[in-house]
Amino acid sequence: MTSNDTNEIEVELKLELTPEGADALEASGLFEGDVQTVRQHAIYFDTPNHDLAQAGLSLRIRRNGERRVQTVKAAAAAAGMFIRPEWEREVADDQPIIDHTTPIPALLGEKIAAIAPLFVVENERRIWNVDGIEVALDRGRIIAGDREATLHEVELERKSGDPVALFALARQIDAAAPVHLGVLSKAERGYRLLGPAVSRAKAEPVDLNRGMTAAAAFQAIGYACLRHFRLNVPLVLENRNAKALHQARVALRRLRSALAIHKDMLIDGRAASFNDDLRWLAGELGKARDIDVLVERVGEGTIQSHLQVARKDAYDNAAAALQSDRARRLLLGVVEWISLGPWLSLEQNVEMREMPARDFAEDALGRFRRKVKKGGRHLEKLGDEDRHTVRKAAKKLRYATEFFAGLYDQKREKRRHKRFVSALETLQDRLGVLNDQAGTRELLTSLGLANEPDAAALIGDGPDARLLEAAAEDYDALVDAKRFWR
Repeated sequence: MTSNDTNEIEVELKLELTPEGADALEASGLFEGDVQTVRQHAIYFDTPNHDLAQAGLSLRIRRNGERRVQTVKAAAAAAGMFIRPEWEREVADDQPIIDHTTPIPALLGEKIAAIAPLFVVENERRIWNVDGIEVALDRGRIIAGDREATLHEVELERKSGDPVALFALARQIDAAAPVHLGVLSKAERGYRLLGPAVSRAKAEPVDLNRGMTAAAAFQAIGYACLRHFRLNVPLVLENRNAKALHQARVALRRLRSALAIHKDMLIDGRAASFNDDLRWLAGELGKARDIDVLVERVGEGTIQSHLQVARKDAYDNAAAALQSDRARRLLLGVVEWISLGPWLSLEQNVEMREMPARDFAEDALGRFRRKVKKGGRHLEKLGDEDRHTVRKAAKKLRYATEFFAGLYDQKREKRRHKRFVSALETLQDRLGVLNDQAGTRELLTSLGLANEPDAAALIGDGPDARLLEAAAEDYDALVDAKRFWR
C-alpha cells in the first residue's frame, strides 16, 4: 500500500431529488460558506460476466482535473445509509492497478485478466462543508453503450461530530426541496443500464451471519426492507406497474413484521408510531393492489371497464401517498431510528440486544410457528376473520424464515429450510386466494359494482370447499415439516 492509499470506513446518507429540486436546493441558501465545484469523469470496470459485482465489489477510476483516483468499494448500501470498506489510491492513467492491496485478486483469481471498462459516469459535484458534514450535490449522467440515465442526488458524509447531525441536515434539505432516500450507488445504476429494463424488485437475501447480535441483525433486516421498498417506488410512479406496486406493499409488510418479531427489543416507544404510519402507507397502496387482483379475475365486460377507471384513481392516490411529506419523513425517521434510536442504548433491553442473532431467531421462529399451528387447527371450519388471522401469522412466519435464512448455512439446515419454506409458501398462497375471494363482495360494494350482472359470479356463495380442503392439507404438511432452526 502506498503512502496515499487509504483503507477506511465511509459513512454517508444518500438522498435523491428531481432536477428542479436540485436547482431549488442550491438556490435556497441553506448551505453557507465557500462552495467547491468539481467536474468528475469516472470509468467503472468489471469482467463481461460482472464477477466483481457478484462478489459485492465495484472498481472505478475517477478523474478530477488532472488527478486520477482508483477506488474499490465493498457494496454495503442499505436504505440511504452507505457504510462500507473502501480502498483508494492514485493512478497515472485510466488503467486500473489490481494488486493485493485490495481483495480483488483473492476473489477473482485468473478472471482479473478479463476486467475491462463497462460504463462511464459524468458528474458535476458542488461541495459544501456544514458543521463537520460534507454536502455533495451531484448532477450527472451514466452512460453504458447506447443507453444513459441522469442522476440528481445529495450525499451527506459525516467527517466529524454526532451522526444525528446527518439526519437533522437531511430534514432541512427536505424542507427546501423534497428528497427521497437513495438506495442505489452510481455503480448499481450503471449495472442496471447494462441489463434488461426492470419491472419490479423482489426482496434480496438479508446479509446475516452467526457472529451478529440480535440488534445488528434487526438493523440489517430493517435496512433490507427499506431498500426493497425504495427500489420499487420509482417503478410504481413512472410505469404504474402492478408487480412493482405489489412488491412495494410486500416490503412495507415485511418491515412491519420485522417490528413485530423484534417488539420485545424495541422498547423505546417509537415502534408503535412507525407501525401506524407504515400501516397507513401500505393501506394506500392496498387499494390499488386489491383492484389489480380483481382485474386479473374479471373478463371483458362492464365490470372490467369500471375497474380500469377505478384502477387509475387508485394509482393516482397511491402515487400521491408515496410522494407525500408524510411518507418521505416516515422513511427518513425509520432509517434514523434503526441506526441511532434510543432502543440501542436502554438498560432494559441490553441482554436481548446483545443476544446472539441465532438464539433470537430460534425463539422468534418457534413463537410464530406455534401461532400458526394453534390458529390453524380445523382450518376448514374457520370463518373468514379467523382464517385471515392465521394467514397473517403465516406471513410473519414466512418473513421470519426469509430474514434469518443467512444464520442457517449448514447443508442440513439449508435443506430443511427449503422444505419448510416450500410448505409455508403453499399454505400462504392458498390462504391468500381464499382471502381475495372473501374480500371481493366488500371491494365491489365499495366501488358501486356489487349489483352489476357479472358480480354474482365473482362474489360466489362463500369459500370454495375444495380450496378449504386443500388449505387444511397444506396446514398439515407445514406442521409435519422439520424445523430448520433446531
